[in-house]
Amino acid sequence: MDIPKYNGNIHPDEWINDIQKFRYIWKLDYKEFLKIAISLVDPTIKLPAEISNIEELRNALKDNISFAVFKNTNKRKLQLLKYIPESRGGDTSKFISNFLKLCYNAEINDIEQQKNYLCESLPMRSFFSNEFYKKMKNVNSINELIKEFEDIVVEESNLIKDESIVALKHIATGKYLSSAENLNYTTGSCTQLVFAGSPVPDSNSLWKIKFGKELAAYNNTSIKLQHVKSSNKFLGIYYDGYNRCCYCKSPSTNHTEVSCNNLNHGYCSDNWKFNHCKLENHQGYLKSNDIINISVKKLYDNGGNYTPNGPVEFLRSHDIQFTIGNDTFQEVVCHNERLGGNDEWCIELIKQYVWTIDVLTD
Repeated sequence: MDIPKYNGNIHPDEWINDIQKFRYIWKLDYKEFLKIAISLVDPTIKLPAEISNIEELRNALKDNISFAVFKNTNKRKLQLLKYIPESRGGDTSKFISNFLKLCYNAEINDIEQQKNYLCESLPMRSFFSNEFYKKMKNVNSINELIKEFEDIVVEESNLIKDESIVALKHIATGKYLSSAENLNYTTGSCTQLVFAGSPVPDSNSLWKIKFGKELAAYNNTSIKLQHVKSSNKFLGIYYDGYNRCCYCKSPSTNHTEVSCNNLNHGYCSDNWKFNHCKLENHQGYLKSNDIINISVKKLYDNGGNYTPNGPVEFLRSHDIQFTIGNDTFQEVVCHNERLGGNDEWCIELIKQYVWTIDVLTD
């Protein structure tokens, strides 16, 4: 086992701690150990003629210009350090390990300096940088700093981002909001039906969520839900302007029918709003496992007139079923009645869309 030499590319404290192990392994006396330690210093690093103990050796190494170069090099590496989110293939553990090592090597011990370097490593104008400013104000130690950063990373991994794939679980019955390609209602709009299907997510219950920006904020975001399996169809309610001049009725309860329609269909309302079921006036961003109510506006009145501020109805399912041929389906509707347990949906993140660094920093 070779004793490591000192050439100015390691912190003196770390090097001395490393070579101390050999003293105990080989049972060297103090003077013999000191002599060996001095001999392991690269000859280009000039030491005082007389060094009588390890602390003097440590101080001599720190006073040498090589240590100043070493510290400045690590400061520049800190300035260049960039955090890559795990959703883009980054490794948070390795990043934090590298960050702490660079701080140690550069002797950056002041917590405010550590905050600044960590902040500069984050993608600009992203969830990370915004949350960092909020949560780091009262942090007073490096352990607190890393814990808060890890909490931000965990929260970010659960965020519902634009173009992500999600599933919506009906809380009361445990079944997922579903649609089936090439399977249509036999009443109402006769378009692609929507129902509460499997108790586990399957290909019929996957939806691409769209809202035109990176994150969906509560209280001011409209979303579209595009059925993944029939990719040109979106969740919505259908106004039958050609026949009865009203919104189509659901097959069993005569509430408003919910269906999958083409985005360009002029009579389909497919912009949905969401709010938190449990927390009134909830702030923040939509994230996986939030329990929400989902609503849509009726954009036409019974006379066929466009009404952009029309009545709001909420997405609901229940145990009531309807049949098509030999198959039975659990009904999904929209309604304007009092909200209850049948109106609660848990949104689950299946696959988070990867936003590029260019998008985050433009």
